[in-house]
Amino acid sequence: MTICSAPGKVFLFGEHAVVYGKRAIACAIDLRTEVEVSRGGNGIHIHSAFKDDPDKNPYIKMAIKKVQQYVDIKNLSVRVSSTIPIASGLGSSAAVTVATIGALNEEFQVGLKKEEIALMAYQTEIEVQGAASPTDTFVSTMGGTVIVPDRKVLPPISCGIVVGHTGISKSTARMVARVRALKEKYPDVIGGIMDSIGCISVRGEDLIKKNDYRSIGELMNVNQGLLDALGITIPELSLQIHAARQHGAYGAKVTGAGGGGCMVAICDEKKCKEIATAIGRSYGDSFITRSTSEGLIIK
Repeated sequence: MTICSAPGKVFLFGEHAVVYGKRAIACAIDLRTEVEVSRGGNGIHIHSAFKDDPDKNPYIKMAIKKVQQYVDIKNLSVRVSSTIPIASGLGSSAAVTVATIGALNEEFQVGLKKEEIALMAYQTEIEVQGAASPTDTFVSTMGGTVIVPDRKVLPPISCGIVVGHTGISKSTARMVARVRALKEKYPDVIGGIMDSIGCISVRGEDLIKKNDYRSIGELMNVNQGLLDALGITIPELSLQIHAARQHGAYGAKVTGAGGGGCMVAICDEKKCKEIATAIGRSYGDSFITRSTSEGLIIK
């Protein structure tokens, strides 16, 4: 038996633009998905904490299929538990995919390195969703703060992090397709927005190295304005974002594909409780989290 876990993430900058090769920066947070694999039984059985039919979890099944290219896996039990809300923009699918591949890699001594696990997890997400960025799977595997497509690990951010959760499920694939259709209709206009988002990530890398969280927050707010222009922000997310800013957040924006899910605010750690309360009063729920340098781990 092998148990592995992998973290969720928040985007500081770059969602949607990263799909078109622009830079994005994301940070692993201390919400995790745990996967336990054990040999035996008759066939492959999945026991999942997620709301969908546990025997039809597409990410787990595709991850197993990928690893079966290297080793023979016939009789297996997979158990999944998670503290990451699903369909929320916090990387739940990436975390379960990375943790599953990591556990199988260890249990069957496949010999995959972390970089290879991240790539396999990314390929799994593409096959399941039809489109994906390498951000979620890379940060979930490596931990810390990462910039993609450079695949560079930066120091974990040390300021306060507050997440607002609307409780409204969204489809990453559907939101990505909606933005793609807009880009195809107005390639010069939307292409310029994607370029600007990518530039924000480039500037953000230096600011993270300097721990300049006020400036990072300012650029998060600019990034949010560009995401608004792409039409991925719903009124409930806007309520949470503005509540966070009004109560002292350095910056606040959508994290992930939008259309529902979550927003993220960074702030002075002393302001976390006040900001979390304000977000919760505006709409939905909120929680305080922190960055983590731990990516995929074997327990």
